[in-house]
Amino acid sequence: MSKLRVESFTISLDGFGAGPDQDLANPLGVGGTSLHGWAMSTRTFQKHVFGKDGGASGIDEDFAQRGFQNMGAWIMGRNMFGPVRGPWPDESWRGWWGENPVYHVPVFVLTNHARPPLVMEGGTTFHFVTEGPVVALERARAAAGGKDIRVGGGVDTIQQYLRLRLIDEMHIAISPVLLGAGERLFEGINLPALGYACTRHESSPLATHVVFTRQ
Repeated sequence: MSKLRVESFTISLDGFGAGPDQDLANPLGVGGTSLHGWAMSTRTFQKHVFGKDGGASGIDEDFAQRGFQNMGAWIMGRNMFGPVRGPWPDESWRGWWGENPVYHVPVFVLTNHARPPLVMEGGTTFHFVTEGPVVALERARAAAGGKDIRVGGGVDTIQQYLRLRLIDEMHIAISPVLLGAGERLFEGINLPALGYACTRHESSPLATHVVFTRQ
């Protein structure tokens, strides 16, 4: 059976997975971009995010690369899709990534407000799911064709799947920065009580990589 995985989700030393006050100028909240220095220089991110050749190898690249291996679908929260709140005023917002997003597989967006599927270039189609996280996962599994599903974020979306004990494996990168405010990933989350244990940890000069597995 396919796995539900969190990959390359980065938190600060003080536990924040995003900064405050997300808007068009700050897609990850104020200061949130500083979390991802470890990833931006890797070959995987240069290729998938920026469409460029080259980039760094090593531990950071190994973890960045695994986040794209065997992925048949993604799930994300509405905040990750964009800064628009409440009912959709129109269909003009099409995501942060341009007409050819980085996913290239079906993406299921958790939202309280219905919207028709959004077909993009490169194989990405955004499906807007109003029936909750379990239904989104069922639809993602059906679309993934036996491959794994990646939960992309944000913090609230990952917390929902953790509390339901549906995440099989979770790679968290801890970046050596302090945000001071934002959304704490493990706020109110008791990982041992939910059946999760640390099964791998490695460090590079830019991040500490930790893998949690549901036992």
